[in-house]
Amino acid sequence: MACRSSPKPVGDSHISPRAPLSGIIGELMQVAELNPNPVSFDDVAELAHDDMEAVNRLISRSLASDVALVSQVSEYIVKSGGKRLRPVIVLLAARALGYDGEQHVRAAAIIEFIHTATLLHDDVVDSSDRRRGQDSANAVFGNQASVLVGDFLYSRSFQMMVDIDDMRVMQILADATNTIAAGEVLQLMNVHDPDTTEDDYQQVIYRKTARLFEAGAQISAVLARQDAAIEAAMIQYGQHLGTAFQLVDDALDYDASADELGKNLGDDLAEGKPTLPLIYAMRTGSDAQRDLIRQAILDGGREQLHDVQDIIHTTGALDYTARRARDAADAAIAVLGSLPDNEYRQALMSIAEFAIQRRS
Repeated sequence: MACRSSPKPVGDSHISPRAPLSGIIGELMQVAELNPNPVSFDDVAELAHDDMEAVNRLISRSLASDVALVSQVSEYIVKSGGKRLRPVIVLLAARALGYDGEQHVRAAAIIEFIHTATLLHDDVVDSSDRRRGQDSANAVFGNQASVLVGDFLYSRSFQMMVDIDDMRVMQILADATNTIAAGEVLQLMNVHDPDTTEDDYQQVIYRKTARLFEAGAQISAVLARQDAAIEAAMIQYGQHLGTAFQLVDDALDYDASADELGKNLGDDLAEGKPTLPLIYAMRTGSDAQRDLIRQAILDGGREQLHDVQDIIHTTGALDYTARRARDAADAAIAVLGSLPDNEYRQALMSIAEFAIQRRS
């Protein structure tokens, strides 16, 4: 399992300004001088195999409902693939901190349910028809069923929180869920707004994505009865990791294939979302380039996708996004230095590397 015990500084001089559009992951590896062997998430997750099997069994039991459509939609989305990255982080973090109980399994399942509920709602809001390489739940069952089953998963997750019987855990998860919902609204406000700033964008990705990573890591420290310093380190780890993950996700929307992504290439542009590659390209491009991207954001759709990709390439917007993701991953790795030195900590470090090397 290749990983580093401390981050390396990132310098602009390491990045080629005219790298191939398909090379954001190569750029990330070049910047950080990483081990040429990519991190395998499956290898990392294997360390949590037994715990993850327990999570999967709990998820299956918790999806049971006497309303047939609830079970059908829930199982379709929950069992449709995905890496289960968020629950794996909960499991590995708990073990890294010496936790030997069972409530981390319930916490991991809750995190997965909250995440799945957001996916169901997101796909309706975004009118998406692909998710994880197959038809999205709303494309199969309709928007109404997807929204209502998303609500069911939210409510089920709160029932499971009560079973943990820890007010700190309940507070963290309740606050995180509220923050995520607010982030969804904030993103909606930014749609078709080419004047969205990088700070605005960072607020959205923290609330929509990083906050749930943060909550999962923090809960592990709470369950393990760690002190305030370790809990703060886990909060930072989750926040930085979630940020790196989302930055790469937004870059891949202009840099991967539909098969790799498991969804349509250029979805963000089609939905009029001003993500970091577009924000940076507008900030540094020519007047003509800026005007083209502004209009593409205002209009939505994929008609200008190839032109926008060319501008993102020539302005170095993917390189800039890669550097920001590398910085976030390095920060996540750095804060783990305060944890006990064991194989679970190493796995958490490897996950930070995986977050920026992945292609899906």
